[in-house]
Amino acid sequence: KMDDDDDIPQLSSHTLAALQEFYLEQQQREGMKTSQGFNQYSIGSIEEDWQLSQFWYSDETASCLAKEAVLAAGKGGRIACVSAPSVYQKLKEQDGEDFSVCILEYDRRFSVYGEEFIFYDYNHPLDLPENLLPHSFDIVIADPPYLSEECLQKTAETIKYLTKGKILLCTGAVMEEQAAKHLGVKMCKFIPKHSRNLANEFRCFVNYASGLD
Repeated sequence: KMDDDDDIPQLSSHTLAALQEFYLEQQQREGMKTSQGFNQYSIGSIEEDWQLSQFWYSDETASCLAKEAVLAAGKGGRIACVSAPSVYQKLKEQDGEDFSVCILEYDRRFSVYGEEFIFYDYNHPLDLPENLLPHSFDIVIADPPYLSEECLQKTAETIKYLTKGKILLCTGAVMEEQAAKHLGVKMCKFIPKHSRNLANEFRCFVNYASGLD
């Protein structure tokens, strides 16, 4: 009789040791986070997943965009962050301010943010919960995950559905023409930076008089 264990791949002791070390480090990191009065909204509290084409903004850029969003939304304003979680996290750090915010995001790790998290796949731009009413946000900040016209065009459908008018789009400079075509937005002087340098030049585009010039 064959031994039942034969078809289970055995890890070498070397691999096992490396794995254990990895898990230990991870636990220590998690432990550190909680002991340092860890802020669940700080950028980097959820790590970038490059397979999902995620790149977080630098702290300064996220702060600047969050500040712009609050000003643009006005008192009691509603802000939607579409695939722009680091701006959402910055907005949440300013707790107690007079605005509300939603995050539309494909990465379900962000569901830790509860009711404000809305699962979003740009391939189905209008597949949104019924309680997300059309034109119910004072400003929509969007950062489409891919530099392709198809991705921009589909994300644009979502943006136009959600916004009362104001749009703040962050994407590659190469998308300038398509951004104008699909959303009527123009490039600002402000240059957004990421916590890791991206190969593509990144820019912000708006369709209103913003503070980013």
